[in-house]
Amino acid sequence: MSDGTRLARRPFAFAPSPAGRAEAMRGRSLSLDRWFTPLAVLPTFVVMIGIFGLPLLFSLYLSFTGWAPGRDLLGGEFVGLANYEDLLADPVFLGSLGITFGYTAAAVAAQLALGLAIALLLNVDLPHMRAFRTALVLPMMVTPIVGALCWKLLLDPSHGVINHWIGERIVWLGQPGTALAAVWVVNVWHSTPYVALILLAGLRSLPSEPGEAAAIDGASRWQMFRHVTLPLLRPYLLVALLLRTIFEFRAFDNIYAMTGGGPANSTMVLSMFTYLTTFVRFDFSLGAAASWLMLLMAMLICLFFIAVIRRRDAH
Repeated sequence: MSDGTRLARRPFAFAPSPAGRAEAMRGRSLSLDRWFTPLAVLPTFVVMIGIFGLPLLFSLYLSFTGWAPGRDLLGGEFVGLANYEDLLADPVFLGSLGITFGYTAAAVAAQLALGLAIALLLNVDLPHMRAFRTALVLPMMVTPIVGALCWKLLLDPSHGVINHWIGERIVWLGQPGTALAAVWVVNVWHSTPYVALILLAGLRSLPSEPGEAAAIDGASRWQMFRHVTLPLLRPYLLVALLLRTIFEFRAFDNIYAMTGGGPANSTMVLSMFTYLTTFVRFDFSLGAAASWLMLLMAMLICLFFIAVIRRRDAH
């Protein structure tokens, strides 16, 4: 065989096999998959940075400056931690801290207790129970501002239905002793169905074998609830606790619609203080510092709950 014939046939001798071609195509497909995910997420990431990232950075910049509306966008004078020091020396801010933590703890405790009780009742298979489950969602479907305004009319001292039923003229939202309690009741009414739905879903998904074994051993209903149902329901309780704590810590709508932080700052929670400082007093730097302190506290609460959930899962 001549050299020319061998050279002409050599490329065919090194042609890849079908398995090799399939492996090469698979490699190119995996490479395209690796690049497709970042490219698909990139537009959303850029939009989120523009919507959330830049305002957050600007508010962080404002919290360290003495910026005023009449100045350039980046023309604020650097004051270091002066805004944070002013906040920690402000009795209204310190009072809002105590009100926020107390209000959050009371609201979340009531929502969990009532939500668990409602979920246990709705978990019983009785006639027309589906209608009750559907009715449970109604308060959640009402916009918080609309619900708060409706309750404000119900609590009106002159024309409200609540005072008509009681037979007394009580200024519910005009007295420091009753304003926070009224806001708390409205919040519990609006948010308890959310907790009840989470716990009801958890109850419907629990395995039946532990309860049947406990019944065979002669356990009472209370013992079954305490030692079987409640431990199995704990992950759902922790999720509901985490979500409601975050939401109640930044509660704003119903307080803004019903009391505006008054009377005498008795309903001045952190979110209300931040709003009034920023958009009523136009002290943007102090408001930015208050919002960052609020964000830091919310993050610490979230990290605490996440650590508790992970420790439970580890055991």
